[in-house]
Amino acid sequence: MTQRVQQALRIPEIPGGPDGRRMLWINLVDKTGSGLWLSVTALYFVVVAGLDTGSTGLLLGLGGVAGIAGAPLAGRLADRLPLTRVLLAVQVVRATSGLLLLFAHGFWQLLPLVALGSLGERSASVLTKLFAARVAGQDRARYQAVQRTVVNLGYTVGGLAASAALAVGTTTVYRVLLLGDSLSFVLVALLVARCAEPPSATRTVVARTADEPPAPAASTGARATPSRPSGPWHDAGYLGYAALDSVMFLYGCALTVGLPLWIVTRTTAPHGLAAAVFVVNTVLVVLLQVRLARYGSSPRVAANSLRQVALWFLLSCAATAVAVLHTRWAATVAVVAAAIAFTVVEMIQSAVSWELSVSLAPAHAQGSYVGVHGLAQSTSRCVGPLLLTSVVIAAGPAGWIGLGALLAGAALLQRHMVLRRLDRPGPAAAEAPMSVAPITVSD
Repeated sequence: MTQRVQQALRIPEIPGGPDGRRMLWINLVDKTGSGLWLSVTALYFVVVAGLDTGSTGLLLGLGGVAGIAGAPLAGRLADRLPLTRVLLAVQVVRATSGLLLLFAHGFWQLLPLVALGSLGERSASVLTKLFAARVAGQDRARYQAVQRTVVNLGYTVGGLAASAALAVGTTTVYRVLLLGDSLSFVLVALLVARCAEPPSATRTVVARTADEPPAPAASTGARATPSRPSGPWHDAGYLGYAALDSVMFLYGCALTVGLPLWIVTRTTAPHGLAAAVFVVNTVLVVLLQVRLARYGSSPRVAANSLRQVALWFLLSCAATAVAVLHTRWAATVAVVAAAIAFTVVEMIQSAVSWELSVSLAPAHAQGSYVGVHGLAQSTSRCVGPLLLTSVVIAAGPAGWIGLGALLAGAALLQRHMVLRRLDRPGPAAAEAPMSVAPITVSD
């Protein structure tokens, strides 16, 4: 990222050095392509593929099952293989699934390709998070804020293009948006191939001279420290935290699936808002995410910030419920208010989730732990579309009020659980900062 762009966005000095900056460029390209597609995903399957609303929700839900496997699989591989090579392979998978989707017809042809794309997407998300954590170290909260700013800048550019395309609304336009998304993954794969491997606490390669004997193989902390949990699946506290995050991550489906379909099927607001609210979301994140990174500045601050998360969950769902007003301008105002409220909760909750998911993970198994945490968002993407279309939207305004209460309750319960964990020091206590062993990489 050039210094001029950095200053224009008021972004502070970027942690992570050249590799950190290179990954920001990768995220910018990736999310610009994704912005073309995400805001019209549900509409594509309705308008182009000819599926009804229920079948679209089922398609996205079942396809998301593969994404559930992608997160822990990618995290486990990242503890054992070079992270950049795994990420390169994942980007190739994403490009392939998108290109094949252009030629697929019918529910059963679309399903495996949606599943493959979901697998790649969730794997890439975990791997990118691990890359950022490894190159940024103790500055991970600040790097995460900068990364989300760049990510949403990409989403904004792609979303604006999608919004303009929706004004035309032909099937050819929808296909072009999908093609642009697929080609962005090709470019990302080429950029990833040029990245250096970041340091890792579980994969250490030490440079040595001809006079030095070979260094013994590095062992993982899990074997050297029997008192620690043998892995995330044996850490009940971390699993409970991740499970509640999976509930809260439903806000993502509410914004990308539920709200667009709600606008088109249940409100008098202009249909173009289905993409415009996505642009509102990404623009606000670009402008405010770095400032709101303070909500995840430490594990305890992040835990206490969950009270604000609960409040914004209630406000966002209440505004969506109100959008059924028959007056066109009132419905439009309610939709925009809902998009803003969902954006605020996204910025705060993402900072909280980033900090807790990494700081609660012991250094000896960061990949595995963060991979298991990736199940939270993957599960939401699997269950969310079906829940939003079959329960929340079907129940009308009461469904949105119920969803808000569910999300707020999950946030408050998670706060209670995390604070108890912080107050009870143990092997996996969150107060211990994440450490990354310094290494010199050599062939």
